[in-house]
Amino acid sequence: MVTATQATGNASSIFAALNGTGTASASAAAASQDRFMTLLVTQLKNQDPLNPMDNAQMTSQMAQISTVSGIEKLNATLQALSASMTPNQTLQAVSMIGHGVLMEGTGVELVSGVGLAGFTLSQPVDSAKVSIYDRSGALVSNMDLGAQSAGITKFQWDGKDASGTLLPDGQYTFSVNASLAGNSVAASGLQYGLVNSVTQGAQGVTLNVGQQQNVALSKVQQIL
Repeated sequence: MVTATQATGNASSIFAALNGTGTASASAAAASQDRFMTLLVTQLKNQDPLNPMDNAQMTSQMAQISTVSGIEKLNATLQALSASMTPNQTLQAVSMIGHGVLMEGTGVELVSGVGLAGFTLSQPVDSAKVSIYDRSGALVSNMDLGAQSAGITKFQWDGKDASGTLLPDGQYTFSVNASLAGNSVAASGLQYGLVNSVTQGAQGVTLNVGQQQNVALSKVQQIL
């Protein structure tokens, strides 16, 4: 005689497989559901007439198989939704080609005496100062931007050092020191770049921005 405990265990294994804790494929899960129903029918046929299966047991087992079916359908729906999102992301990314973007980073490229960058603030500040460094890490310029609102702040560097000398074009870095009433406020750097192309690969849709390759769309904070 097949016991209710055996049937419940079978359903639990199916449930685990569909939740990622097992390795059964969709077809294997469907076959397991058929076996579950066969097991339940066999259990009903062979139950002790003097000690029939409790209604609560049957309800519990039917609820489990219903849950398994629901999870399988949900997984299939999520997979279809995920597949449909990739072409949409590609189309959105392609429209960004040729546009400048601000993305996570602390680099600033000086081109013809102009360097563009920015930063984000979680709250307004009464003081925001930007320090710019050359490739060796030496401080070359300071900019006092004064009070700034919460959100994204863009700034333009004229490429000159503290003495007013125009520095050569190239790659520089910057840091931001922001404060409110003397208390430090965190600021996240944003570097500027021009979107050159879009790549769709194993990592999803990525951008080639300036000299940087495979920049995730999530790192882009603003399109200019």
